[in-house]
Amino acid sequence: MELRNEMQRAYCCIAQIGNLVLLLLWHILHFIVSIFYFVLGIARVAESYFISSGFLKKYKSLNLGKLRCLAIVIESEEAYQTLQVIELLQWLGAIGVKSVCLYDKEGVTKKSKQAILGKLNNAVIFEESSENDKLVDHNHMMLEFASFSDGKEAVTKAANLLFMKYLKLNKLAGDQEGQIFTEPHMAEALKAIGCKGADPDLLLVYGPARCHLGFPIWRIRYTEIV
Repeated sequence: MELRNEMQRAYCCIAQIGNLVLLLLWHILHFIVSIFYFVLGIARVAESYFISSGFLKKYKSLNLGKLRCLAIVIESEEAYQTLQVIELLQWLGAIGVKSVCLYDKEGVTKKSKQAILGKLNNAVIFEESSENDKLVDHNHMMLEFASFSDGKEAVTKAANLLFMKYLKLNKLAGDQEGQIFTEPHMAEALKAIGCKGADPDLLLVYGPARCHLGFPIWRIRYTEIV
């Protein structure tokens, strides 16, 4: 009986020691990981500082020749910070970006369009530039403001437009064969309702959620998302 009690006590002691060792190892691992991410954060901040200060030569000259259109996805809460949005656009214009699409889900930047344009002397609205292509040159930036309504709602409107168009044609021509809609048909319909923008080469996402937040999916088929 005493031997059994001694064995139980020894087992309890070993179990407690094992738990303490595991707890200690977990804290050590957590400390190492925390230090790693802390150092990584400092390195990123330092790199950003060196880039903005011009110390890194490889970032002094950016090759923006292949960047025809840049899309920026902003959280709606951050989109209310109009001054910061204007500073971002001014910086993009300074480095030579000529076409920018600003997207936020609730359309905050659309509502602030006039305030933003008032601070940008070289900006041209996308809808206006399509009609006045001569205004868009090396001294102007083409701006597009997009929101969630330019996504699924735009596709619905474009589909209804195509349906009504070809239904009318079928009634006039008497053609009962099924109509096949292709990508150019949809692009034409989207353009007709004012929701056909340029396909961005690069999409930047600002905010904690690393997703496009409803950005029109058909426009980012070949887009690099950062």
